[in-house]
Amino acid sequence: MNDEREPLAPANDFGNDTDAEADAAPASPEERAAALEAELADAQDRLLRALAETENVRRRAQRERADAEKYGFAKFAGDLLSVADNLRRALDSLPEAEARDDRTKSLLAGVEATERELLAAFERHGLKRVDPRGERFDHNFHQAVFEVENTGRPAGTVVEVLQPGYVVHDRLLRPAMVGVAKGGAPAAEPDGTDDGA
Repeated sequence: MNDEREPLAPANDFGNDTDAEADAAPASPEERAAALEAELADAQDRLLRALAETENVRRRAQRERADAEKYGFAKFAGDLLSVADNLRRALDSLPEAEARDDRTKSLLAGVEATERELLAAFERHGLKRVDPRGERFDHNFHQAVFEVENTGRPAGTVVEVLQPGYVVHDRLLRPAMVGVAKGGAPAAEPDGTDDGA
C-alpha cells in the first residue's frame, strides 16, 4: 500500500489580514487624516499636561527646599528655648546689685555672656524674641494668661510678660504668655448737647 498524501498548506494563524485592516481603517484618506489629527491633538494635550505637572512638582520641591532651609531648625530651636528661659531665670534670681563677692559677680557675668551668645545665635538664624510689654494684645503672637485691673493703661494692653515668645522669620514658634490690662467702663463721649440754661 502506498499512502500518498498531499502536503498540507501552512496554517495562517493571523487570519485574513486584509479583511481586518479594512474593518479597522477609515474608508477614505480624509477620515484617516482626521483620525490622525485627533490622535496628534490628544498626544499634544497629554504632553502639555505632563509638562505642566512636571513644572508644578519642580516649583513645589523648590519651595519646600527653601522652607526647609529657612525653618528647618525650628524644632531644634524650640528645644533650646527652655535653655534661654532658664538662663534668664538664673539672672533674675540674683540681681547683680545683690551680688556681694567676686565669685558670684563673675558667675553672673558668665551666665549673662552665655545668654547673650545664645540669643545672638538665635538672631543669626532668624529666631527673634517677642517681648510685647506695653504693646496691644495680638492673639497671633500672644497668649493671655490673666487680666489685670486698675493699671492705668487702655484695655487690651500687655502689662506683664510671664514668658517671652519667639518667632522664626515670620512664623510663630512660641507665643508670649502675658497679662493684659482689663478695661473698666468706657469713657463717656460728649454728645454735643449743652445742658447749661
